[in-house]
Amino acid sequence: MAFGKRLRFFRTRKGLTQKQVGEAAGFKGNTSEVRMAQYETEARTPKEPLIRQLSEMYGVSPRAIKVPDIDSELGLMHTLFALEDMYGFRIANIDGALCLRPANTGSVSITMFDLFSKWYEQAEKVHKGEITKEEYDSWRYNFSEADLPGIHVKVTPSQELSDALIRMSKEKGED
Repeated sequence: MAFGKRLRFFRTRKGLTQKQVGEAAGFKGNTSEVRMAQYETEARTPKEPLIRQLSEMYGVSPRAIKVPDIDSELGLMHTLFALEDMYGFRIANIDGALCLRPANTGSVSITMFDLFSKWYEQAEKVHKGEITKEEYDSWRYNFSEADLPGIHVKVTPSQELSDALIRMSKEKGED
């Protein structure tokens, strides 16, 4: 999906008009709707700060807005070729179905397997009714570095855990 179509997709997903988004982004009067129409038709390209502002407004990562152009079969094929070049993806015939899969070796393959596993896990939760489509969409559109294997995220301990650690520290100090 092209950049402008992504902007329109996320705007309409939130039930907003171009004018509402434009005004919230700081454009005045009629220019608010015109400017957003220009971005959605790709007559203009928003600068990075506006992309961040729009992504916050839509509740998605800026990466979800800035996706490669895969709106045509040719564009999609070139994107798949780039995935092969960059990440070692391979086309495979598995039980008569053509599939795109990570290569069998290397750290990129392990990472992609982990990421695909996370994706599959979330998709299965929707299929089983454990989460809603909206929760699944929120997970997909906010997928970030924190979801990558090997990336550590700061976790704030509960007050109970914090108190226990302080008690243990004091007890060790008294010995």
